[in-house]
Amino acid sequence: MFRLEQRPTPSTLMGILSPVLAVLLTVLCGAIMFIALGKDPLAGLAVFFIEPVRDLQGLSELGVKVAPLLMIAVGLAICFRANVYNIGAEGQLVLGAITGGAAGLRLDEAGLTGASAITLMLMAGMAGGMAWAAITAFLRDRFNANEILVSLMLVYIAQLLLSYLVHGPLMDPEGFNFPQSKMLSDGLLLPIVLAETRLHLGLVLAVVAAAGGWLYLSRSISGFRLQVGGMAPMAARYAGFSSRGALWTSMLICGALAGLAGVAEVAGPLGQLTPSVSPGYGFAAIIVAFVGRLHPIGVVFASVIMAMFYIGGELAQSRLGMPSAITGVFQGILLFALLACDVLIHYKLRLGAGSK
Repeated sequence: MFRLEQRPTPSTLMGILSPVLAVLLTVLCGAIMFIALGKDPLAGLAVFFIEPVRDLQGLSELGVKVAPLLMIAVGLAICFRANVYNIGAEGQLVLGAITGGAAGLRLDEAGLTGASAITLMLMAGMAGGMAWAAITAFLRDRFNANEILVSLMLVYIAQLLLSYLVHGPLMDPEGFNFPQSKMLSDGLLLPIVLAETRLHLGLVLAVVAAAGGWLYLSRSISGFRLQVGGMAPMAARYAGFSSRGALWTSMLICGALAGLAGVAEVAGPLGQLTPSVSPGYGFAAIIVAFVGRLHPIGVVFASVIMAMFYIGGELAQSRLGMPSAITGVFQGILLFALLACDVLIHYKLRLGAGSK
């Protein structure tokens, strides 16, 4: 029988390298899975890790997927650093899509387009995400409700609200009864940053968010207080740092970035509100945040890996006949591999009976 024995001094180097090892283990498990399913493992892995970066078109599509993942993961990294476990970024993304999309439709009806109208639409999306995150922050602050459960349950409320709106008030009257809004005018879509591709301004905003998150956590007093409150709550209280302030600050930042990701999807690759505005970016970004070691720069590289899984999953369906769940399988393997690596960094396996 094996037991876990705590290591006296966990390896700092392995703590840094464990995300890399987790990715390699994911590749190995993916190859075994393709063999078990009777598929060529090299061809299977190629659609995940080679096809997305083979040419400029592939790289641009990779950037389209990276943008929402990176925005949300930066916000989640800040939340988790503050010891606030916001699991509802998906709902905050949906609310951002709803408020930003609705604002865009109203601006379109009023004939307002251009940079100022796009800015208003983006701000409306951020406000929607912040408002949805504020519900969780208020319930945690006022009633000590568990933010994990509250934020998660709010995801389903947000999704049902979106479904109601695209089936009702925001449905396109000329859309042949499909549950979707009108298409936004070209003047309300995010500018394309690379000609003849779908790569839009959202990627630039995501990179700016990552840089801003790094500066906030590493160069600001507020970021320092937030991290101290997360790592050592007793020390933070002794120093006079406000745990309430860390809660509200981290939740509102995360809500704003998730809302920005939502409206960027509506004003970017989608061009309208649909029931499936997100394929689960808010949940996938949790894995991205931890693979990136809760560091705003680390999540840049982790979001690229996760974006590869999304594109690879789509290619595996069309080229290899794999089910749509293949993307989620790779995401799950990566998460479990990372957890296993982290456990073995702090503990070692010993053969023998363990004491309780």
